[in-house]
Amino acid sequence: MGSVDDDSSLVEQGLLQDEESRRYTGDGSVDFKGRRVLKENTGNWRACPFILGKHFFSHLFSYALHNLFCSLHIYEAIGNRKYGVYIDLLGMCTLTLSASVPALKPAECVGSICPSATPAQYAVFFFGLYMIALGTGGIKPCVSSFGADQFDDTDSQERIKKGSFFNWFYFSINIGALVSSSLIVWIQENRGWGLGFGIPALFMGLAIGSFFIGTPLYRFQKPGGSPITRMCQVVVASFQKRNLAVPEDSSLLYETPEKTSAIEGSRKLGHSDELRCLDRAAVVSEAESKTGNYSNPWRLCTVTQVEELKILIRMFPVWATGIIFAAVYAQMSTLFVEQGTMMDTTIGSFSIPPASLSTFDVISVIFWVPVYDRVIVPIARKFTGKERGFTELQRMGIGLFISILCMSAAAVVEIVRLQLAKELDLVDKPVAVPLSIFWQIPQYFLLGAAEVFTFVGQLEFFYDQSPDAMRSLCSALSLLTTSLGNYLSSFILTVVTYLTTQGGKPGWIPNNLNEGHLDNFFWLLAGLSLLNMLVYIVAAKRYKQKKAT
Repeated sequence: MGSVDDDSSLVEQGLLQDEESRRYTGDGSVDFKGRRVLKENTGNWRACPFILGKHFFSHLFSYALHNLFCSLHIYEAIGNRKYGVYIDLLGMCTLTLSASVPALKPAECVGSICPSATPAQYAVFFFGLYMIALGTGGIKPCVSSFGADQFDDTDSQERIKKGSFFNWFYFSINIGALVSSSLIVWIQENRGWGLGFGIPALFMGLAIGSFFIGTPLYRFQKPGGSPITRMCQVVVASFQKRNLAVPEDSSLLYETPEKTSAIEGSRKLGHSDELRCLDRAAVVSEAESKTGNYSNPWRLCTVTQVEELKILIRMFPVWATGIIFAAVYAQMSTLFVEQGTMMDTTIGSFSIPPASLSTFDVISVIFWVPVYDRVIVPIARKFTGKERGFTELQRMGIGLFISILCMSAAAVVEIVRLQLAKELDLVDKPVAVPLSIFWQIPQYFLLGAAEVFTFVGQLEFFYDQSPDAMRSLCSALSLLTTSLGNYLSSFILTVVTYLTTQGGKPGWIPNNLNEGHLDNFFWLLAGLSLLNMLVYIVAAKRYKQKKAT
């Protein structure tokens, strides 16, 4: 009987320990004092309002910047999480002063003559602008990852909520854009630039205060050091051991014996068979085996460290396909606007600025986020059996397909517009044709839907598939596609203009769009998007998910 009682006691003790363990997060997160955190007191949705609020006000101000350039007459001149927010606020306050203090802003326009800014006024303005750029560069790659860190990967319920977080994170960005492009712009135009920038700066300050008030609720992942250094160590170590043979048995490769990884804040990664040349960095040489000295990471790396670099290389083809999509997205603020200027912008006695139609893209995102999160995902979950309805790769692929429809819709509208210009004998006249600008709404609406699938899917993909200690770096890579997409758009436009204006021809995109063929340019982008989607499908099929212990 004593033995049975002892066994029962051990079982009960084990159950109690398991129950106690389940009260804590299982992903290694800690509180702001470095202590293990209880699930019921930290993270989850209770911590997210502080993070989303900070990001909302940050984007509210950044979208308001667009109109500042005109007010300062500078057309010819524009061609670590904690400190990032302070730098961001400093830049915002500086720009507010440059738009409100008489000595820091250019003199008022007299008729059509607008005096240029003085060198001192330029200096103050650009100081504020670059402070915002520096602060935003520190915040943007971190904030989405930090928000997602509030959900425990080892808890199935919290893992589902993490997928929703990325949707509502993008939702908050677009709410900020909508408020900025409507209310803030109205205040700027009717109540002055100082007030128009002072209000967002004030709320930004309050948001930062609120962000830090929420510190006791946050879950933090321990920093793992410089990922760039670790990648360089793998390259150097594998080159130094280029003459060593990689063992067929991957268990012979070097890895720490402990359950935890040698990289702070990171789980161990399982070995993969690709890029075996990099495995040489984890091969233990005879000299190292004899001396027992495994401490030099420039000579010997762990399997986890090698796999970090492999993961980034595997991500590259998927990442690269996002550049074409970003080039399509860039048309919203460029050629879509040019197309709109040559259409009927009146509604009754009002005239609609063509650039304001980008609001329909924002409205589309605001519409599609809750529809995707609350309707599409539950339905898809029943068919796929996946927690988030679609995998990140499937979600991005759907967005790439929708982008093809978007450019096709823009091309069809342009075909109709050009046909109408021909019928009314307006080809040689740089005037708008009597076709309502509201015919552009479908292309903006489709672009918003493509954003929700592709951009949010990218956020999910680069967070979930990145090594634990490289999440901010991978988030930065996803943001980089937007910049490269804008450069690619400009490059394509330059090449097309050069090729289509040979022999004195007006080209596809002349100053007078009525004698051009903007529809051909849109079809070109649709074709490139189709080719890009096919490449993406191949890359997505070949992609191997990371294996984390």
